[in-house]
Amino acid sequence: MTSALQGMNPHIAPPTSPASLACSLWRNRNLILQMTKREVVGRYRGSVMGLAWSFFNPIFMLLVYTFVFAVVFKARWGASNIEESRTLFAIVLFVGLIVHGLFAEVLNRAPGLIISNVNYVKKVIFPLEVLPVVAMGAALFHSTISLIVLLAAFALFNGYIHWTVIFFPLVLLPLIIITLGLAWILASLGVFLRDVGQTISIITMVMLFMAPVFYPITAVPRQLRSIIMANPLTVIIEQAREVLIWGRLPNWTLLSLYTVVALAVAWVGYAWFQKTRKGFADVI
Repeated sequence: MTSALQGMNPHIAPPTSPASLACSLWRNRNLILQMTKREVVGRYRGSVMGLAWSFFNPIFMLLVYTFVFAVVFKARWGASNIEESRTLFAIVLFVGLIVHGLFAEVLNRAPGLIISNVNYVKKVIFPLEVLPVVAMGAALFHSTISLIVLLAAFALFNGYIHWTVIFFPLVLLPLIIITLGLAWILASLGVFLRDVGQTISIITMVMLFMAPVFYPITAVPRQLRSIIMANPLTVIIEQAREVLIWGRLPNWTLLSLYTVVALAVAWVGYAWFQKTRKGFADVI
């Protein structure tokens, strides 16, 4: 009853507790699912091949990376095994790009989520907090397709898939949580500061090169590694490669600490979004 009254009365402060967030996501789960489906299908609406593009894009990119790095540059990841596959560099690189792609897609879209959905802002009972979750759902769909392509390529080149791939969702979960927290903050800031959209696209690009995506972390001088480790993508990329490429168990202690920080960021982001949402209608 309280949540219903809060939805109907704009003068009541929106709840900011983690419990209210969990309740909102559960209560609006069907809405989130339907909007995510519409988001995914709408991206390819009008194209001849439709959703097939979601498969062809990562396949094409993996082929390009394989040709450029394995054939042209003859790059190696630096593994001690002299029998390292010529295609390994491209596959290892692709893991980093999947992780970064998920992170960057959500954050780059976040500043425009409220601005591009003005009609929802005018509806007091609409749960605006689900918009970043919908963006995350669409990004997860495309990341899943890329992961399927990655695993298929790995199996094709190596003849097997490591059983540790089952831990990949657990490795990715902390990144999903912290990305949602940042997305709530950026979605709010994007309403009041229109330059946030351009700024965050630059930041996500910098983070791509300041994470071990194109190079192993061991290639970074020791005195600079702390900078690379401060990037929230670094831990997830490294642990994703552990379970997907090297067939090793993730560092559960490190992931647990990361998850605690991610939960704190998510709560702060959600609380900020809830406290500032009353001003959206005035600005828009």
